[in-house]
Amino acid sequence: MNLTKDILIYKQKEPSLGLKHTIKSFWLIDSEQDSSINRQKIIPDGYPELIFHYRLPYKANISGSWFQQDNHLVAGQIKNHFYIENTGAIGIFGIKLQPWSLRLLFGLDMSSITDKVVAIQNLKFSNIQPIIDVSIGVTTFENKIKALENIFSDLIKSSTHKIQKGQKATQLIIDTKGEVSIQEVIDKVGISERSLERYFKSYIGLAPKFYSRIIRFSNIFNLVQNNDFNWSDVTYLAGFYDQSHFIKNFKEFTGEEPSNYGFTDKNMANFFLKKP
Repeated sequence: MNLTKDILIYKQKEPSLGLKHTIKSFWLIDSEQDSSINRQKIIPDGYPELIFHYRLPYKANISGSWFQQDNHLVAGQIKNHFYIENTGAIGIFGIKLQPWSLRLLFGLDMSSITDKVVAIQNLKFSNIQPIIDVSIGVTTFENKIKALENIFSDLIKSSTHKIQKGQKATQLIIDTKGEVSIQEVIDKVGISERSLERYFKSYIGLAPKFYSRIIRFSNIFNLVQNNDFNWSDVTYLAGFYDQSHFIKNFKEFTGEEPSNYGFTDKNMANFFLKKP
């Protein structure tokens, strides 16, 4: 199947400063014409999402069989790559959230949606409808972001949650690009190993060590944005002991060796993993 036969429009924008602790980015993928059926690979990046199809939905193959997705979705943390396939015209607006945001804003136990993409209606979020209405509305990408930032600001104000040590630990892993040991996280944040594991299960949906691996892996895509690189440098800068360890880790998450992966291809995986 072709990945880029149709010309797709990709847009991505970071939120305003006051919302960066809640939202990672807003994004849009759109085709201005009816689209041929194309298969895309989705790769772990460490961030859950709210996804809204304002045209036709996608099919997905996450655990070995294909199923048609709902139009409005919550995507949890994923451990491995999976495939999606459009069913026609493409129009998607998404909100990539910080790892803890679904738990804080909607009370969702993240372990319940690990390796899942779930219809929003099945989760019965009491405060989600305004977000849906804006996301699928007929207006510009920029206008949607402005309206959604107001909605999320109100949601945050109504939340009574304070920043926990587990959130600080997660942020430390992100800030160090996954190149910090879990023991260092425990020592620097001042959290017990048991509390850290409990936080990650409920708020993140993955074990802290596995989450660190995903964050370290995702940094590879930033290191190779400049075409002037060699694999030895990337292996070292990404914090791997040797190239065999690097290749094994990359293949685990993508299903491909790094030398065969199309880092310059215009597809969803690269769109999400490379910096805007």
